Formats: sequence, C-alpha cells, structure tokens
Amino acid sequence: MPVSTASVVALLGVFATTVLGHGYVTGYVADGQQEPGFLLQYYYDKKNGMAVPPLAAWYAENLDSGFVAPDAYQTADINCHKNSAPGSLTTIVPAGSKVTFQWGTAAGGAWPHPYGPIIDYIAACNGDCAKVDKTKLQWVKIQAVGIDSAQQWASAKLIAENNTWTTTIPKSIAPGNYVLRHEIIALHGGASLNGAQNYPQCFNIEITGDGTAKPTGTVGTSLYKNTDAGIHFNPYATITNYPMPGPALFTG
Repeated sequence: MPVSTASVVALLGVFATTVLGHGYVTGYVADGQQEPGFLLQYYYDKKNGMAVPPLAAWYAENLDSGFVAPDAYQTADINCHKNSAPGSLTTIVPAGSKVTFQWGTAAGGAWPHPYGPIIDYIAACNGDCAKVDKTKLQWVKIQAVGIDSAQQWASAKLIAENNTWTTTIPKSIAPGNYVLRHEIIALHGGASLNGAQNYPQCFNIEITGDGTAKPTGTVGTSLYKNTDAGIHFNPYATITNYPMPGPALFTG
C-alpha cells in the first residue's frame, strides 16, 4: 500500500525528535580549565583502529547519545551510562571550586528537554580511578536541583545558560581520587512507568584541599527504582513539592 507524503513527514518528525532529543557532555571546565568530554566519534575511531585521545571523561556506548531507562536502574549502566569504562586521565579539582558541564546533542544542537532535575554525585575511588570497578563505587549526592517556585526546572535553567550546568565540589571533602557523576533526568515522558530518561556522565577527578569529610555513599544499582515518586512523575502540572530521587543530599 503506498505511503502518503504526510505519513513520511510524520515519521521523519518522530525520528528527528528521537535523535535530537538526546545529548551528552561535550566538554567541561574544572577550576577554570577547559577539558574535553567523551565524544561519540571516539567509539567509532576505536572500533576502526584509530587513535583516541586520553581523557578523564569516561568511555560510554550511548551511540544514539541516548539514555538509561528506568527498567535498567538495577544494571551497571546506571553508574556512568551504557557499557561505560573509566577514563585514563584525572582532572585536578580543588575542594570548593566549580565544575561547569557543557551539553550538546548528536546533531550539535542544544539540550532539548526542559522538564527534569539535575543531580551531581562523587564516589571515592580509594586508589586509581582509571582502574576502579564501577559496580563498587558508592555515590554521594553533592547537588540536586529540581523545580523552583517559578515552575522552572533545572533542565530549563541549563538551556537558558547556553546548555551549561555548574556544580561546586564541597569544601569539606577529603582530598583524593573520585569519580564525579553528573546526571540529567528528563521527565517529559515520566508520567508513564519507565518513561523517564537518565543521562549520567562520569569524569575522573582528584580533589585537593584540606577537607576531612569522607561520607558514605550508595552503590549505583540502589540509587533509584522505576517506581520512585520523582521518577514515575508527571511534570505537566503545577508542582508544589517535587520528590527528589536518590539518596539524601550531603550537606557537610
């Protein structure tokens, strides 16, 4: 049966929305120093035997620059994305300083989803982060922003700030090697079970300073459940109290 032009256009629209609706960190600024993210082209370069630059950003196979779905929360992918592996380098970040993440999409466009929180974690490597087992990392939540009184989500603020988001490494954290985990949870489909989209991104950092805090964290597979109130959540309403997903925020 012939397909109408309107049907083709509609299908292309769905495809474009699917592809352009995904994103990843293309770079970040740590204590004023610009650093590269893990670009999707590096996966293909590696598969084709080409040189891939050493990075502090973690390797991942989110080839459509896509997401981890809630029905995969109890898999290793929730830690640092699909089939992730540690970067070989480490970025030095003084305690109390800022890290700014720069987001892009597969097509080079802006982050498209204005509904959802942004959460940042650290996990001590207790050694070289390049050799760490991601399934044993214990994540400590150091920042969590949901929706404000003006009904603006953290994701919308990221878009308004030229697709960037800044987090501060707590001044009290003890020096050492850590994995910094930065995550957007897109909720535009969250009204449906397993409709939320998690975009975790990881980076090896060395925190310097004279802090002493060594908070206990939560392993990745225990961070969220697909039925959590802040995951299975309808964002298209007036919201007075958003239930932030994940463990308690570190306030030391």
